[in-house]
Amino acid sequence: MLESIIKNITEKLKPLANQYIDKSTFRNIFYMTAAMFLFMIGILLYGIILNIRQESLAESLRKKGFEKMVDSNLIIDRENYTLNLYEDTVLVKSYRVSFGKNVHKVKQKAGDEATPVGEYKICSIDSSELYTRIFRLNYPNIDDASNALRKGLISQKEFNQIKFEFYYEGCTKFNKVLGGEIGIHGIGRLNFIFKNLPFVYNWTNGSIAMSDEDIEELYSVVKIGTKVVIK
Repeated sequence: MLESIIKNITEKLKPLANQYIDKSTFRNIFYMTAAMFLFMIGILLYGIILNIRQESLAESLRKKGFEKMVDSNLIIDRENYTLNLYEDTVLVKSYRVSFGKNVHKVKQKAGDEATPVGEYKICSIDSSELYTRIFRLNYPNIDDASNALRKGLISQKEFNQIKFEFYYEGCTKFNKVLGGEIGIHGIGRLNFIFKNLPFVYNWTNGSIAMSDEDIEELYSVVKIGTKVVIK
């Protein structure tokens, strides 16, 4: 019964389709779709080739003359989309990263989808079903809170609360004005696609995202208290 109804509707719509869409239009649509598909495949293949050429952290350490990381710290460059891993003052390896959607703005408030700028520390390290791993940063820090207090965005009471959390609890909590829950994390479900794009796509809420493989590599050398500078 249902099949016959669908068949009747299809037969009635066919003359209308033929009237408004000719064969050349269908052919052009097909070619355009095929070209876009091949273009995307080409982009991914190019990205895969670039990733294959990337050396491991162990290789980078050997080249720099280190057996292991002892005093690691991170400098994140928003302009060049890189997370640079240092052993003390020696650059060991650079990783490609993505930022918040408003990459050209400095985080000022909750929901602005911008990445903060300043000096932070990794205050917790956790596994994440969504992002593989996440290294939480102590944003907002004292500087963020002080700037907000001067501008009248937060009260003295809120500033004191952030100050207490910063000095005594490590991770500062989400603030309704300044936001929070910013960290360095993996890509997660779309890891294969995003990590193999030969260009940077900024998609986070303000956090710093890197491939699942890179976050795992970084996990082996960072710890709670690791210094992170975002500029």
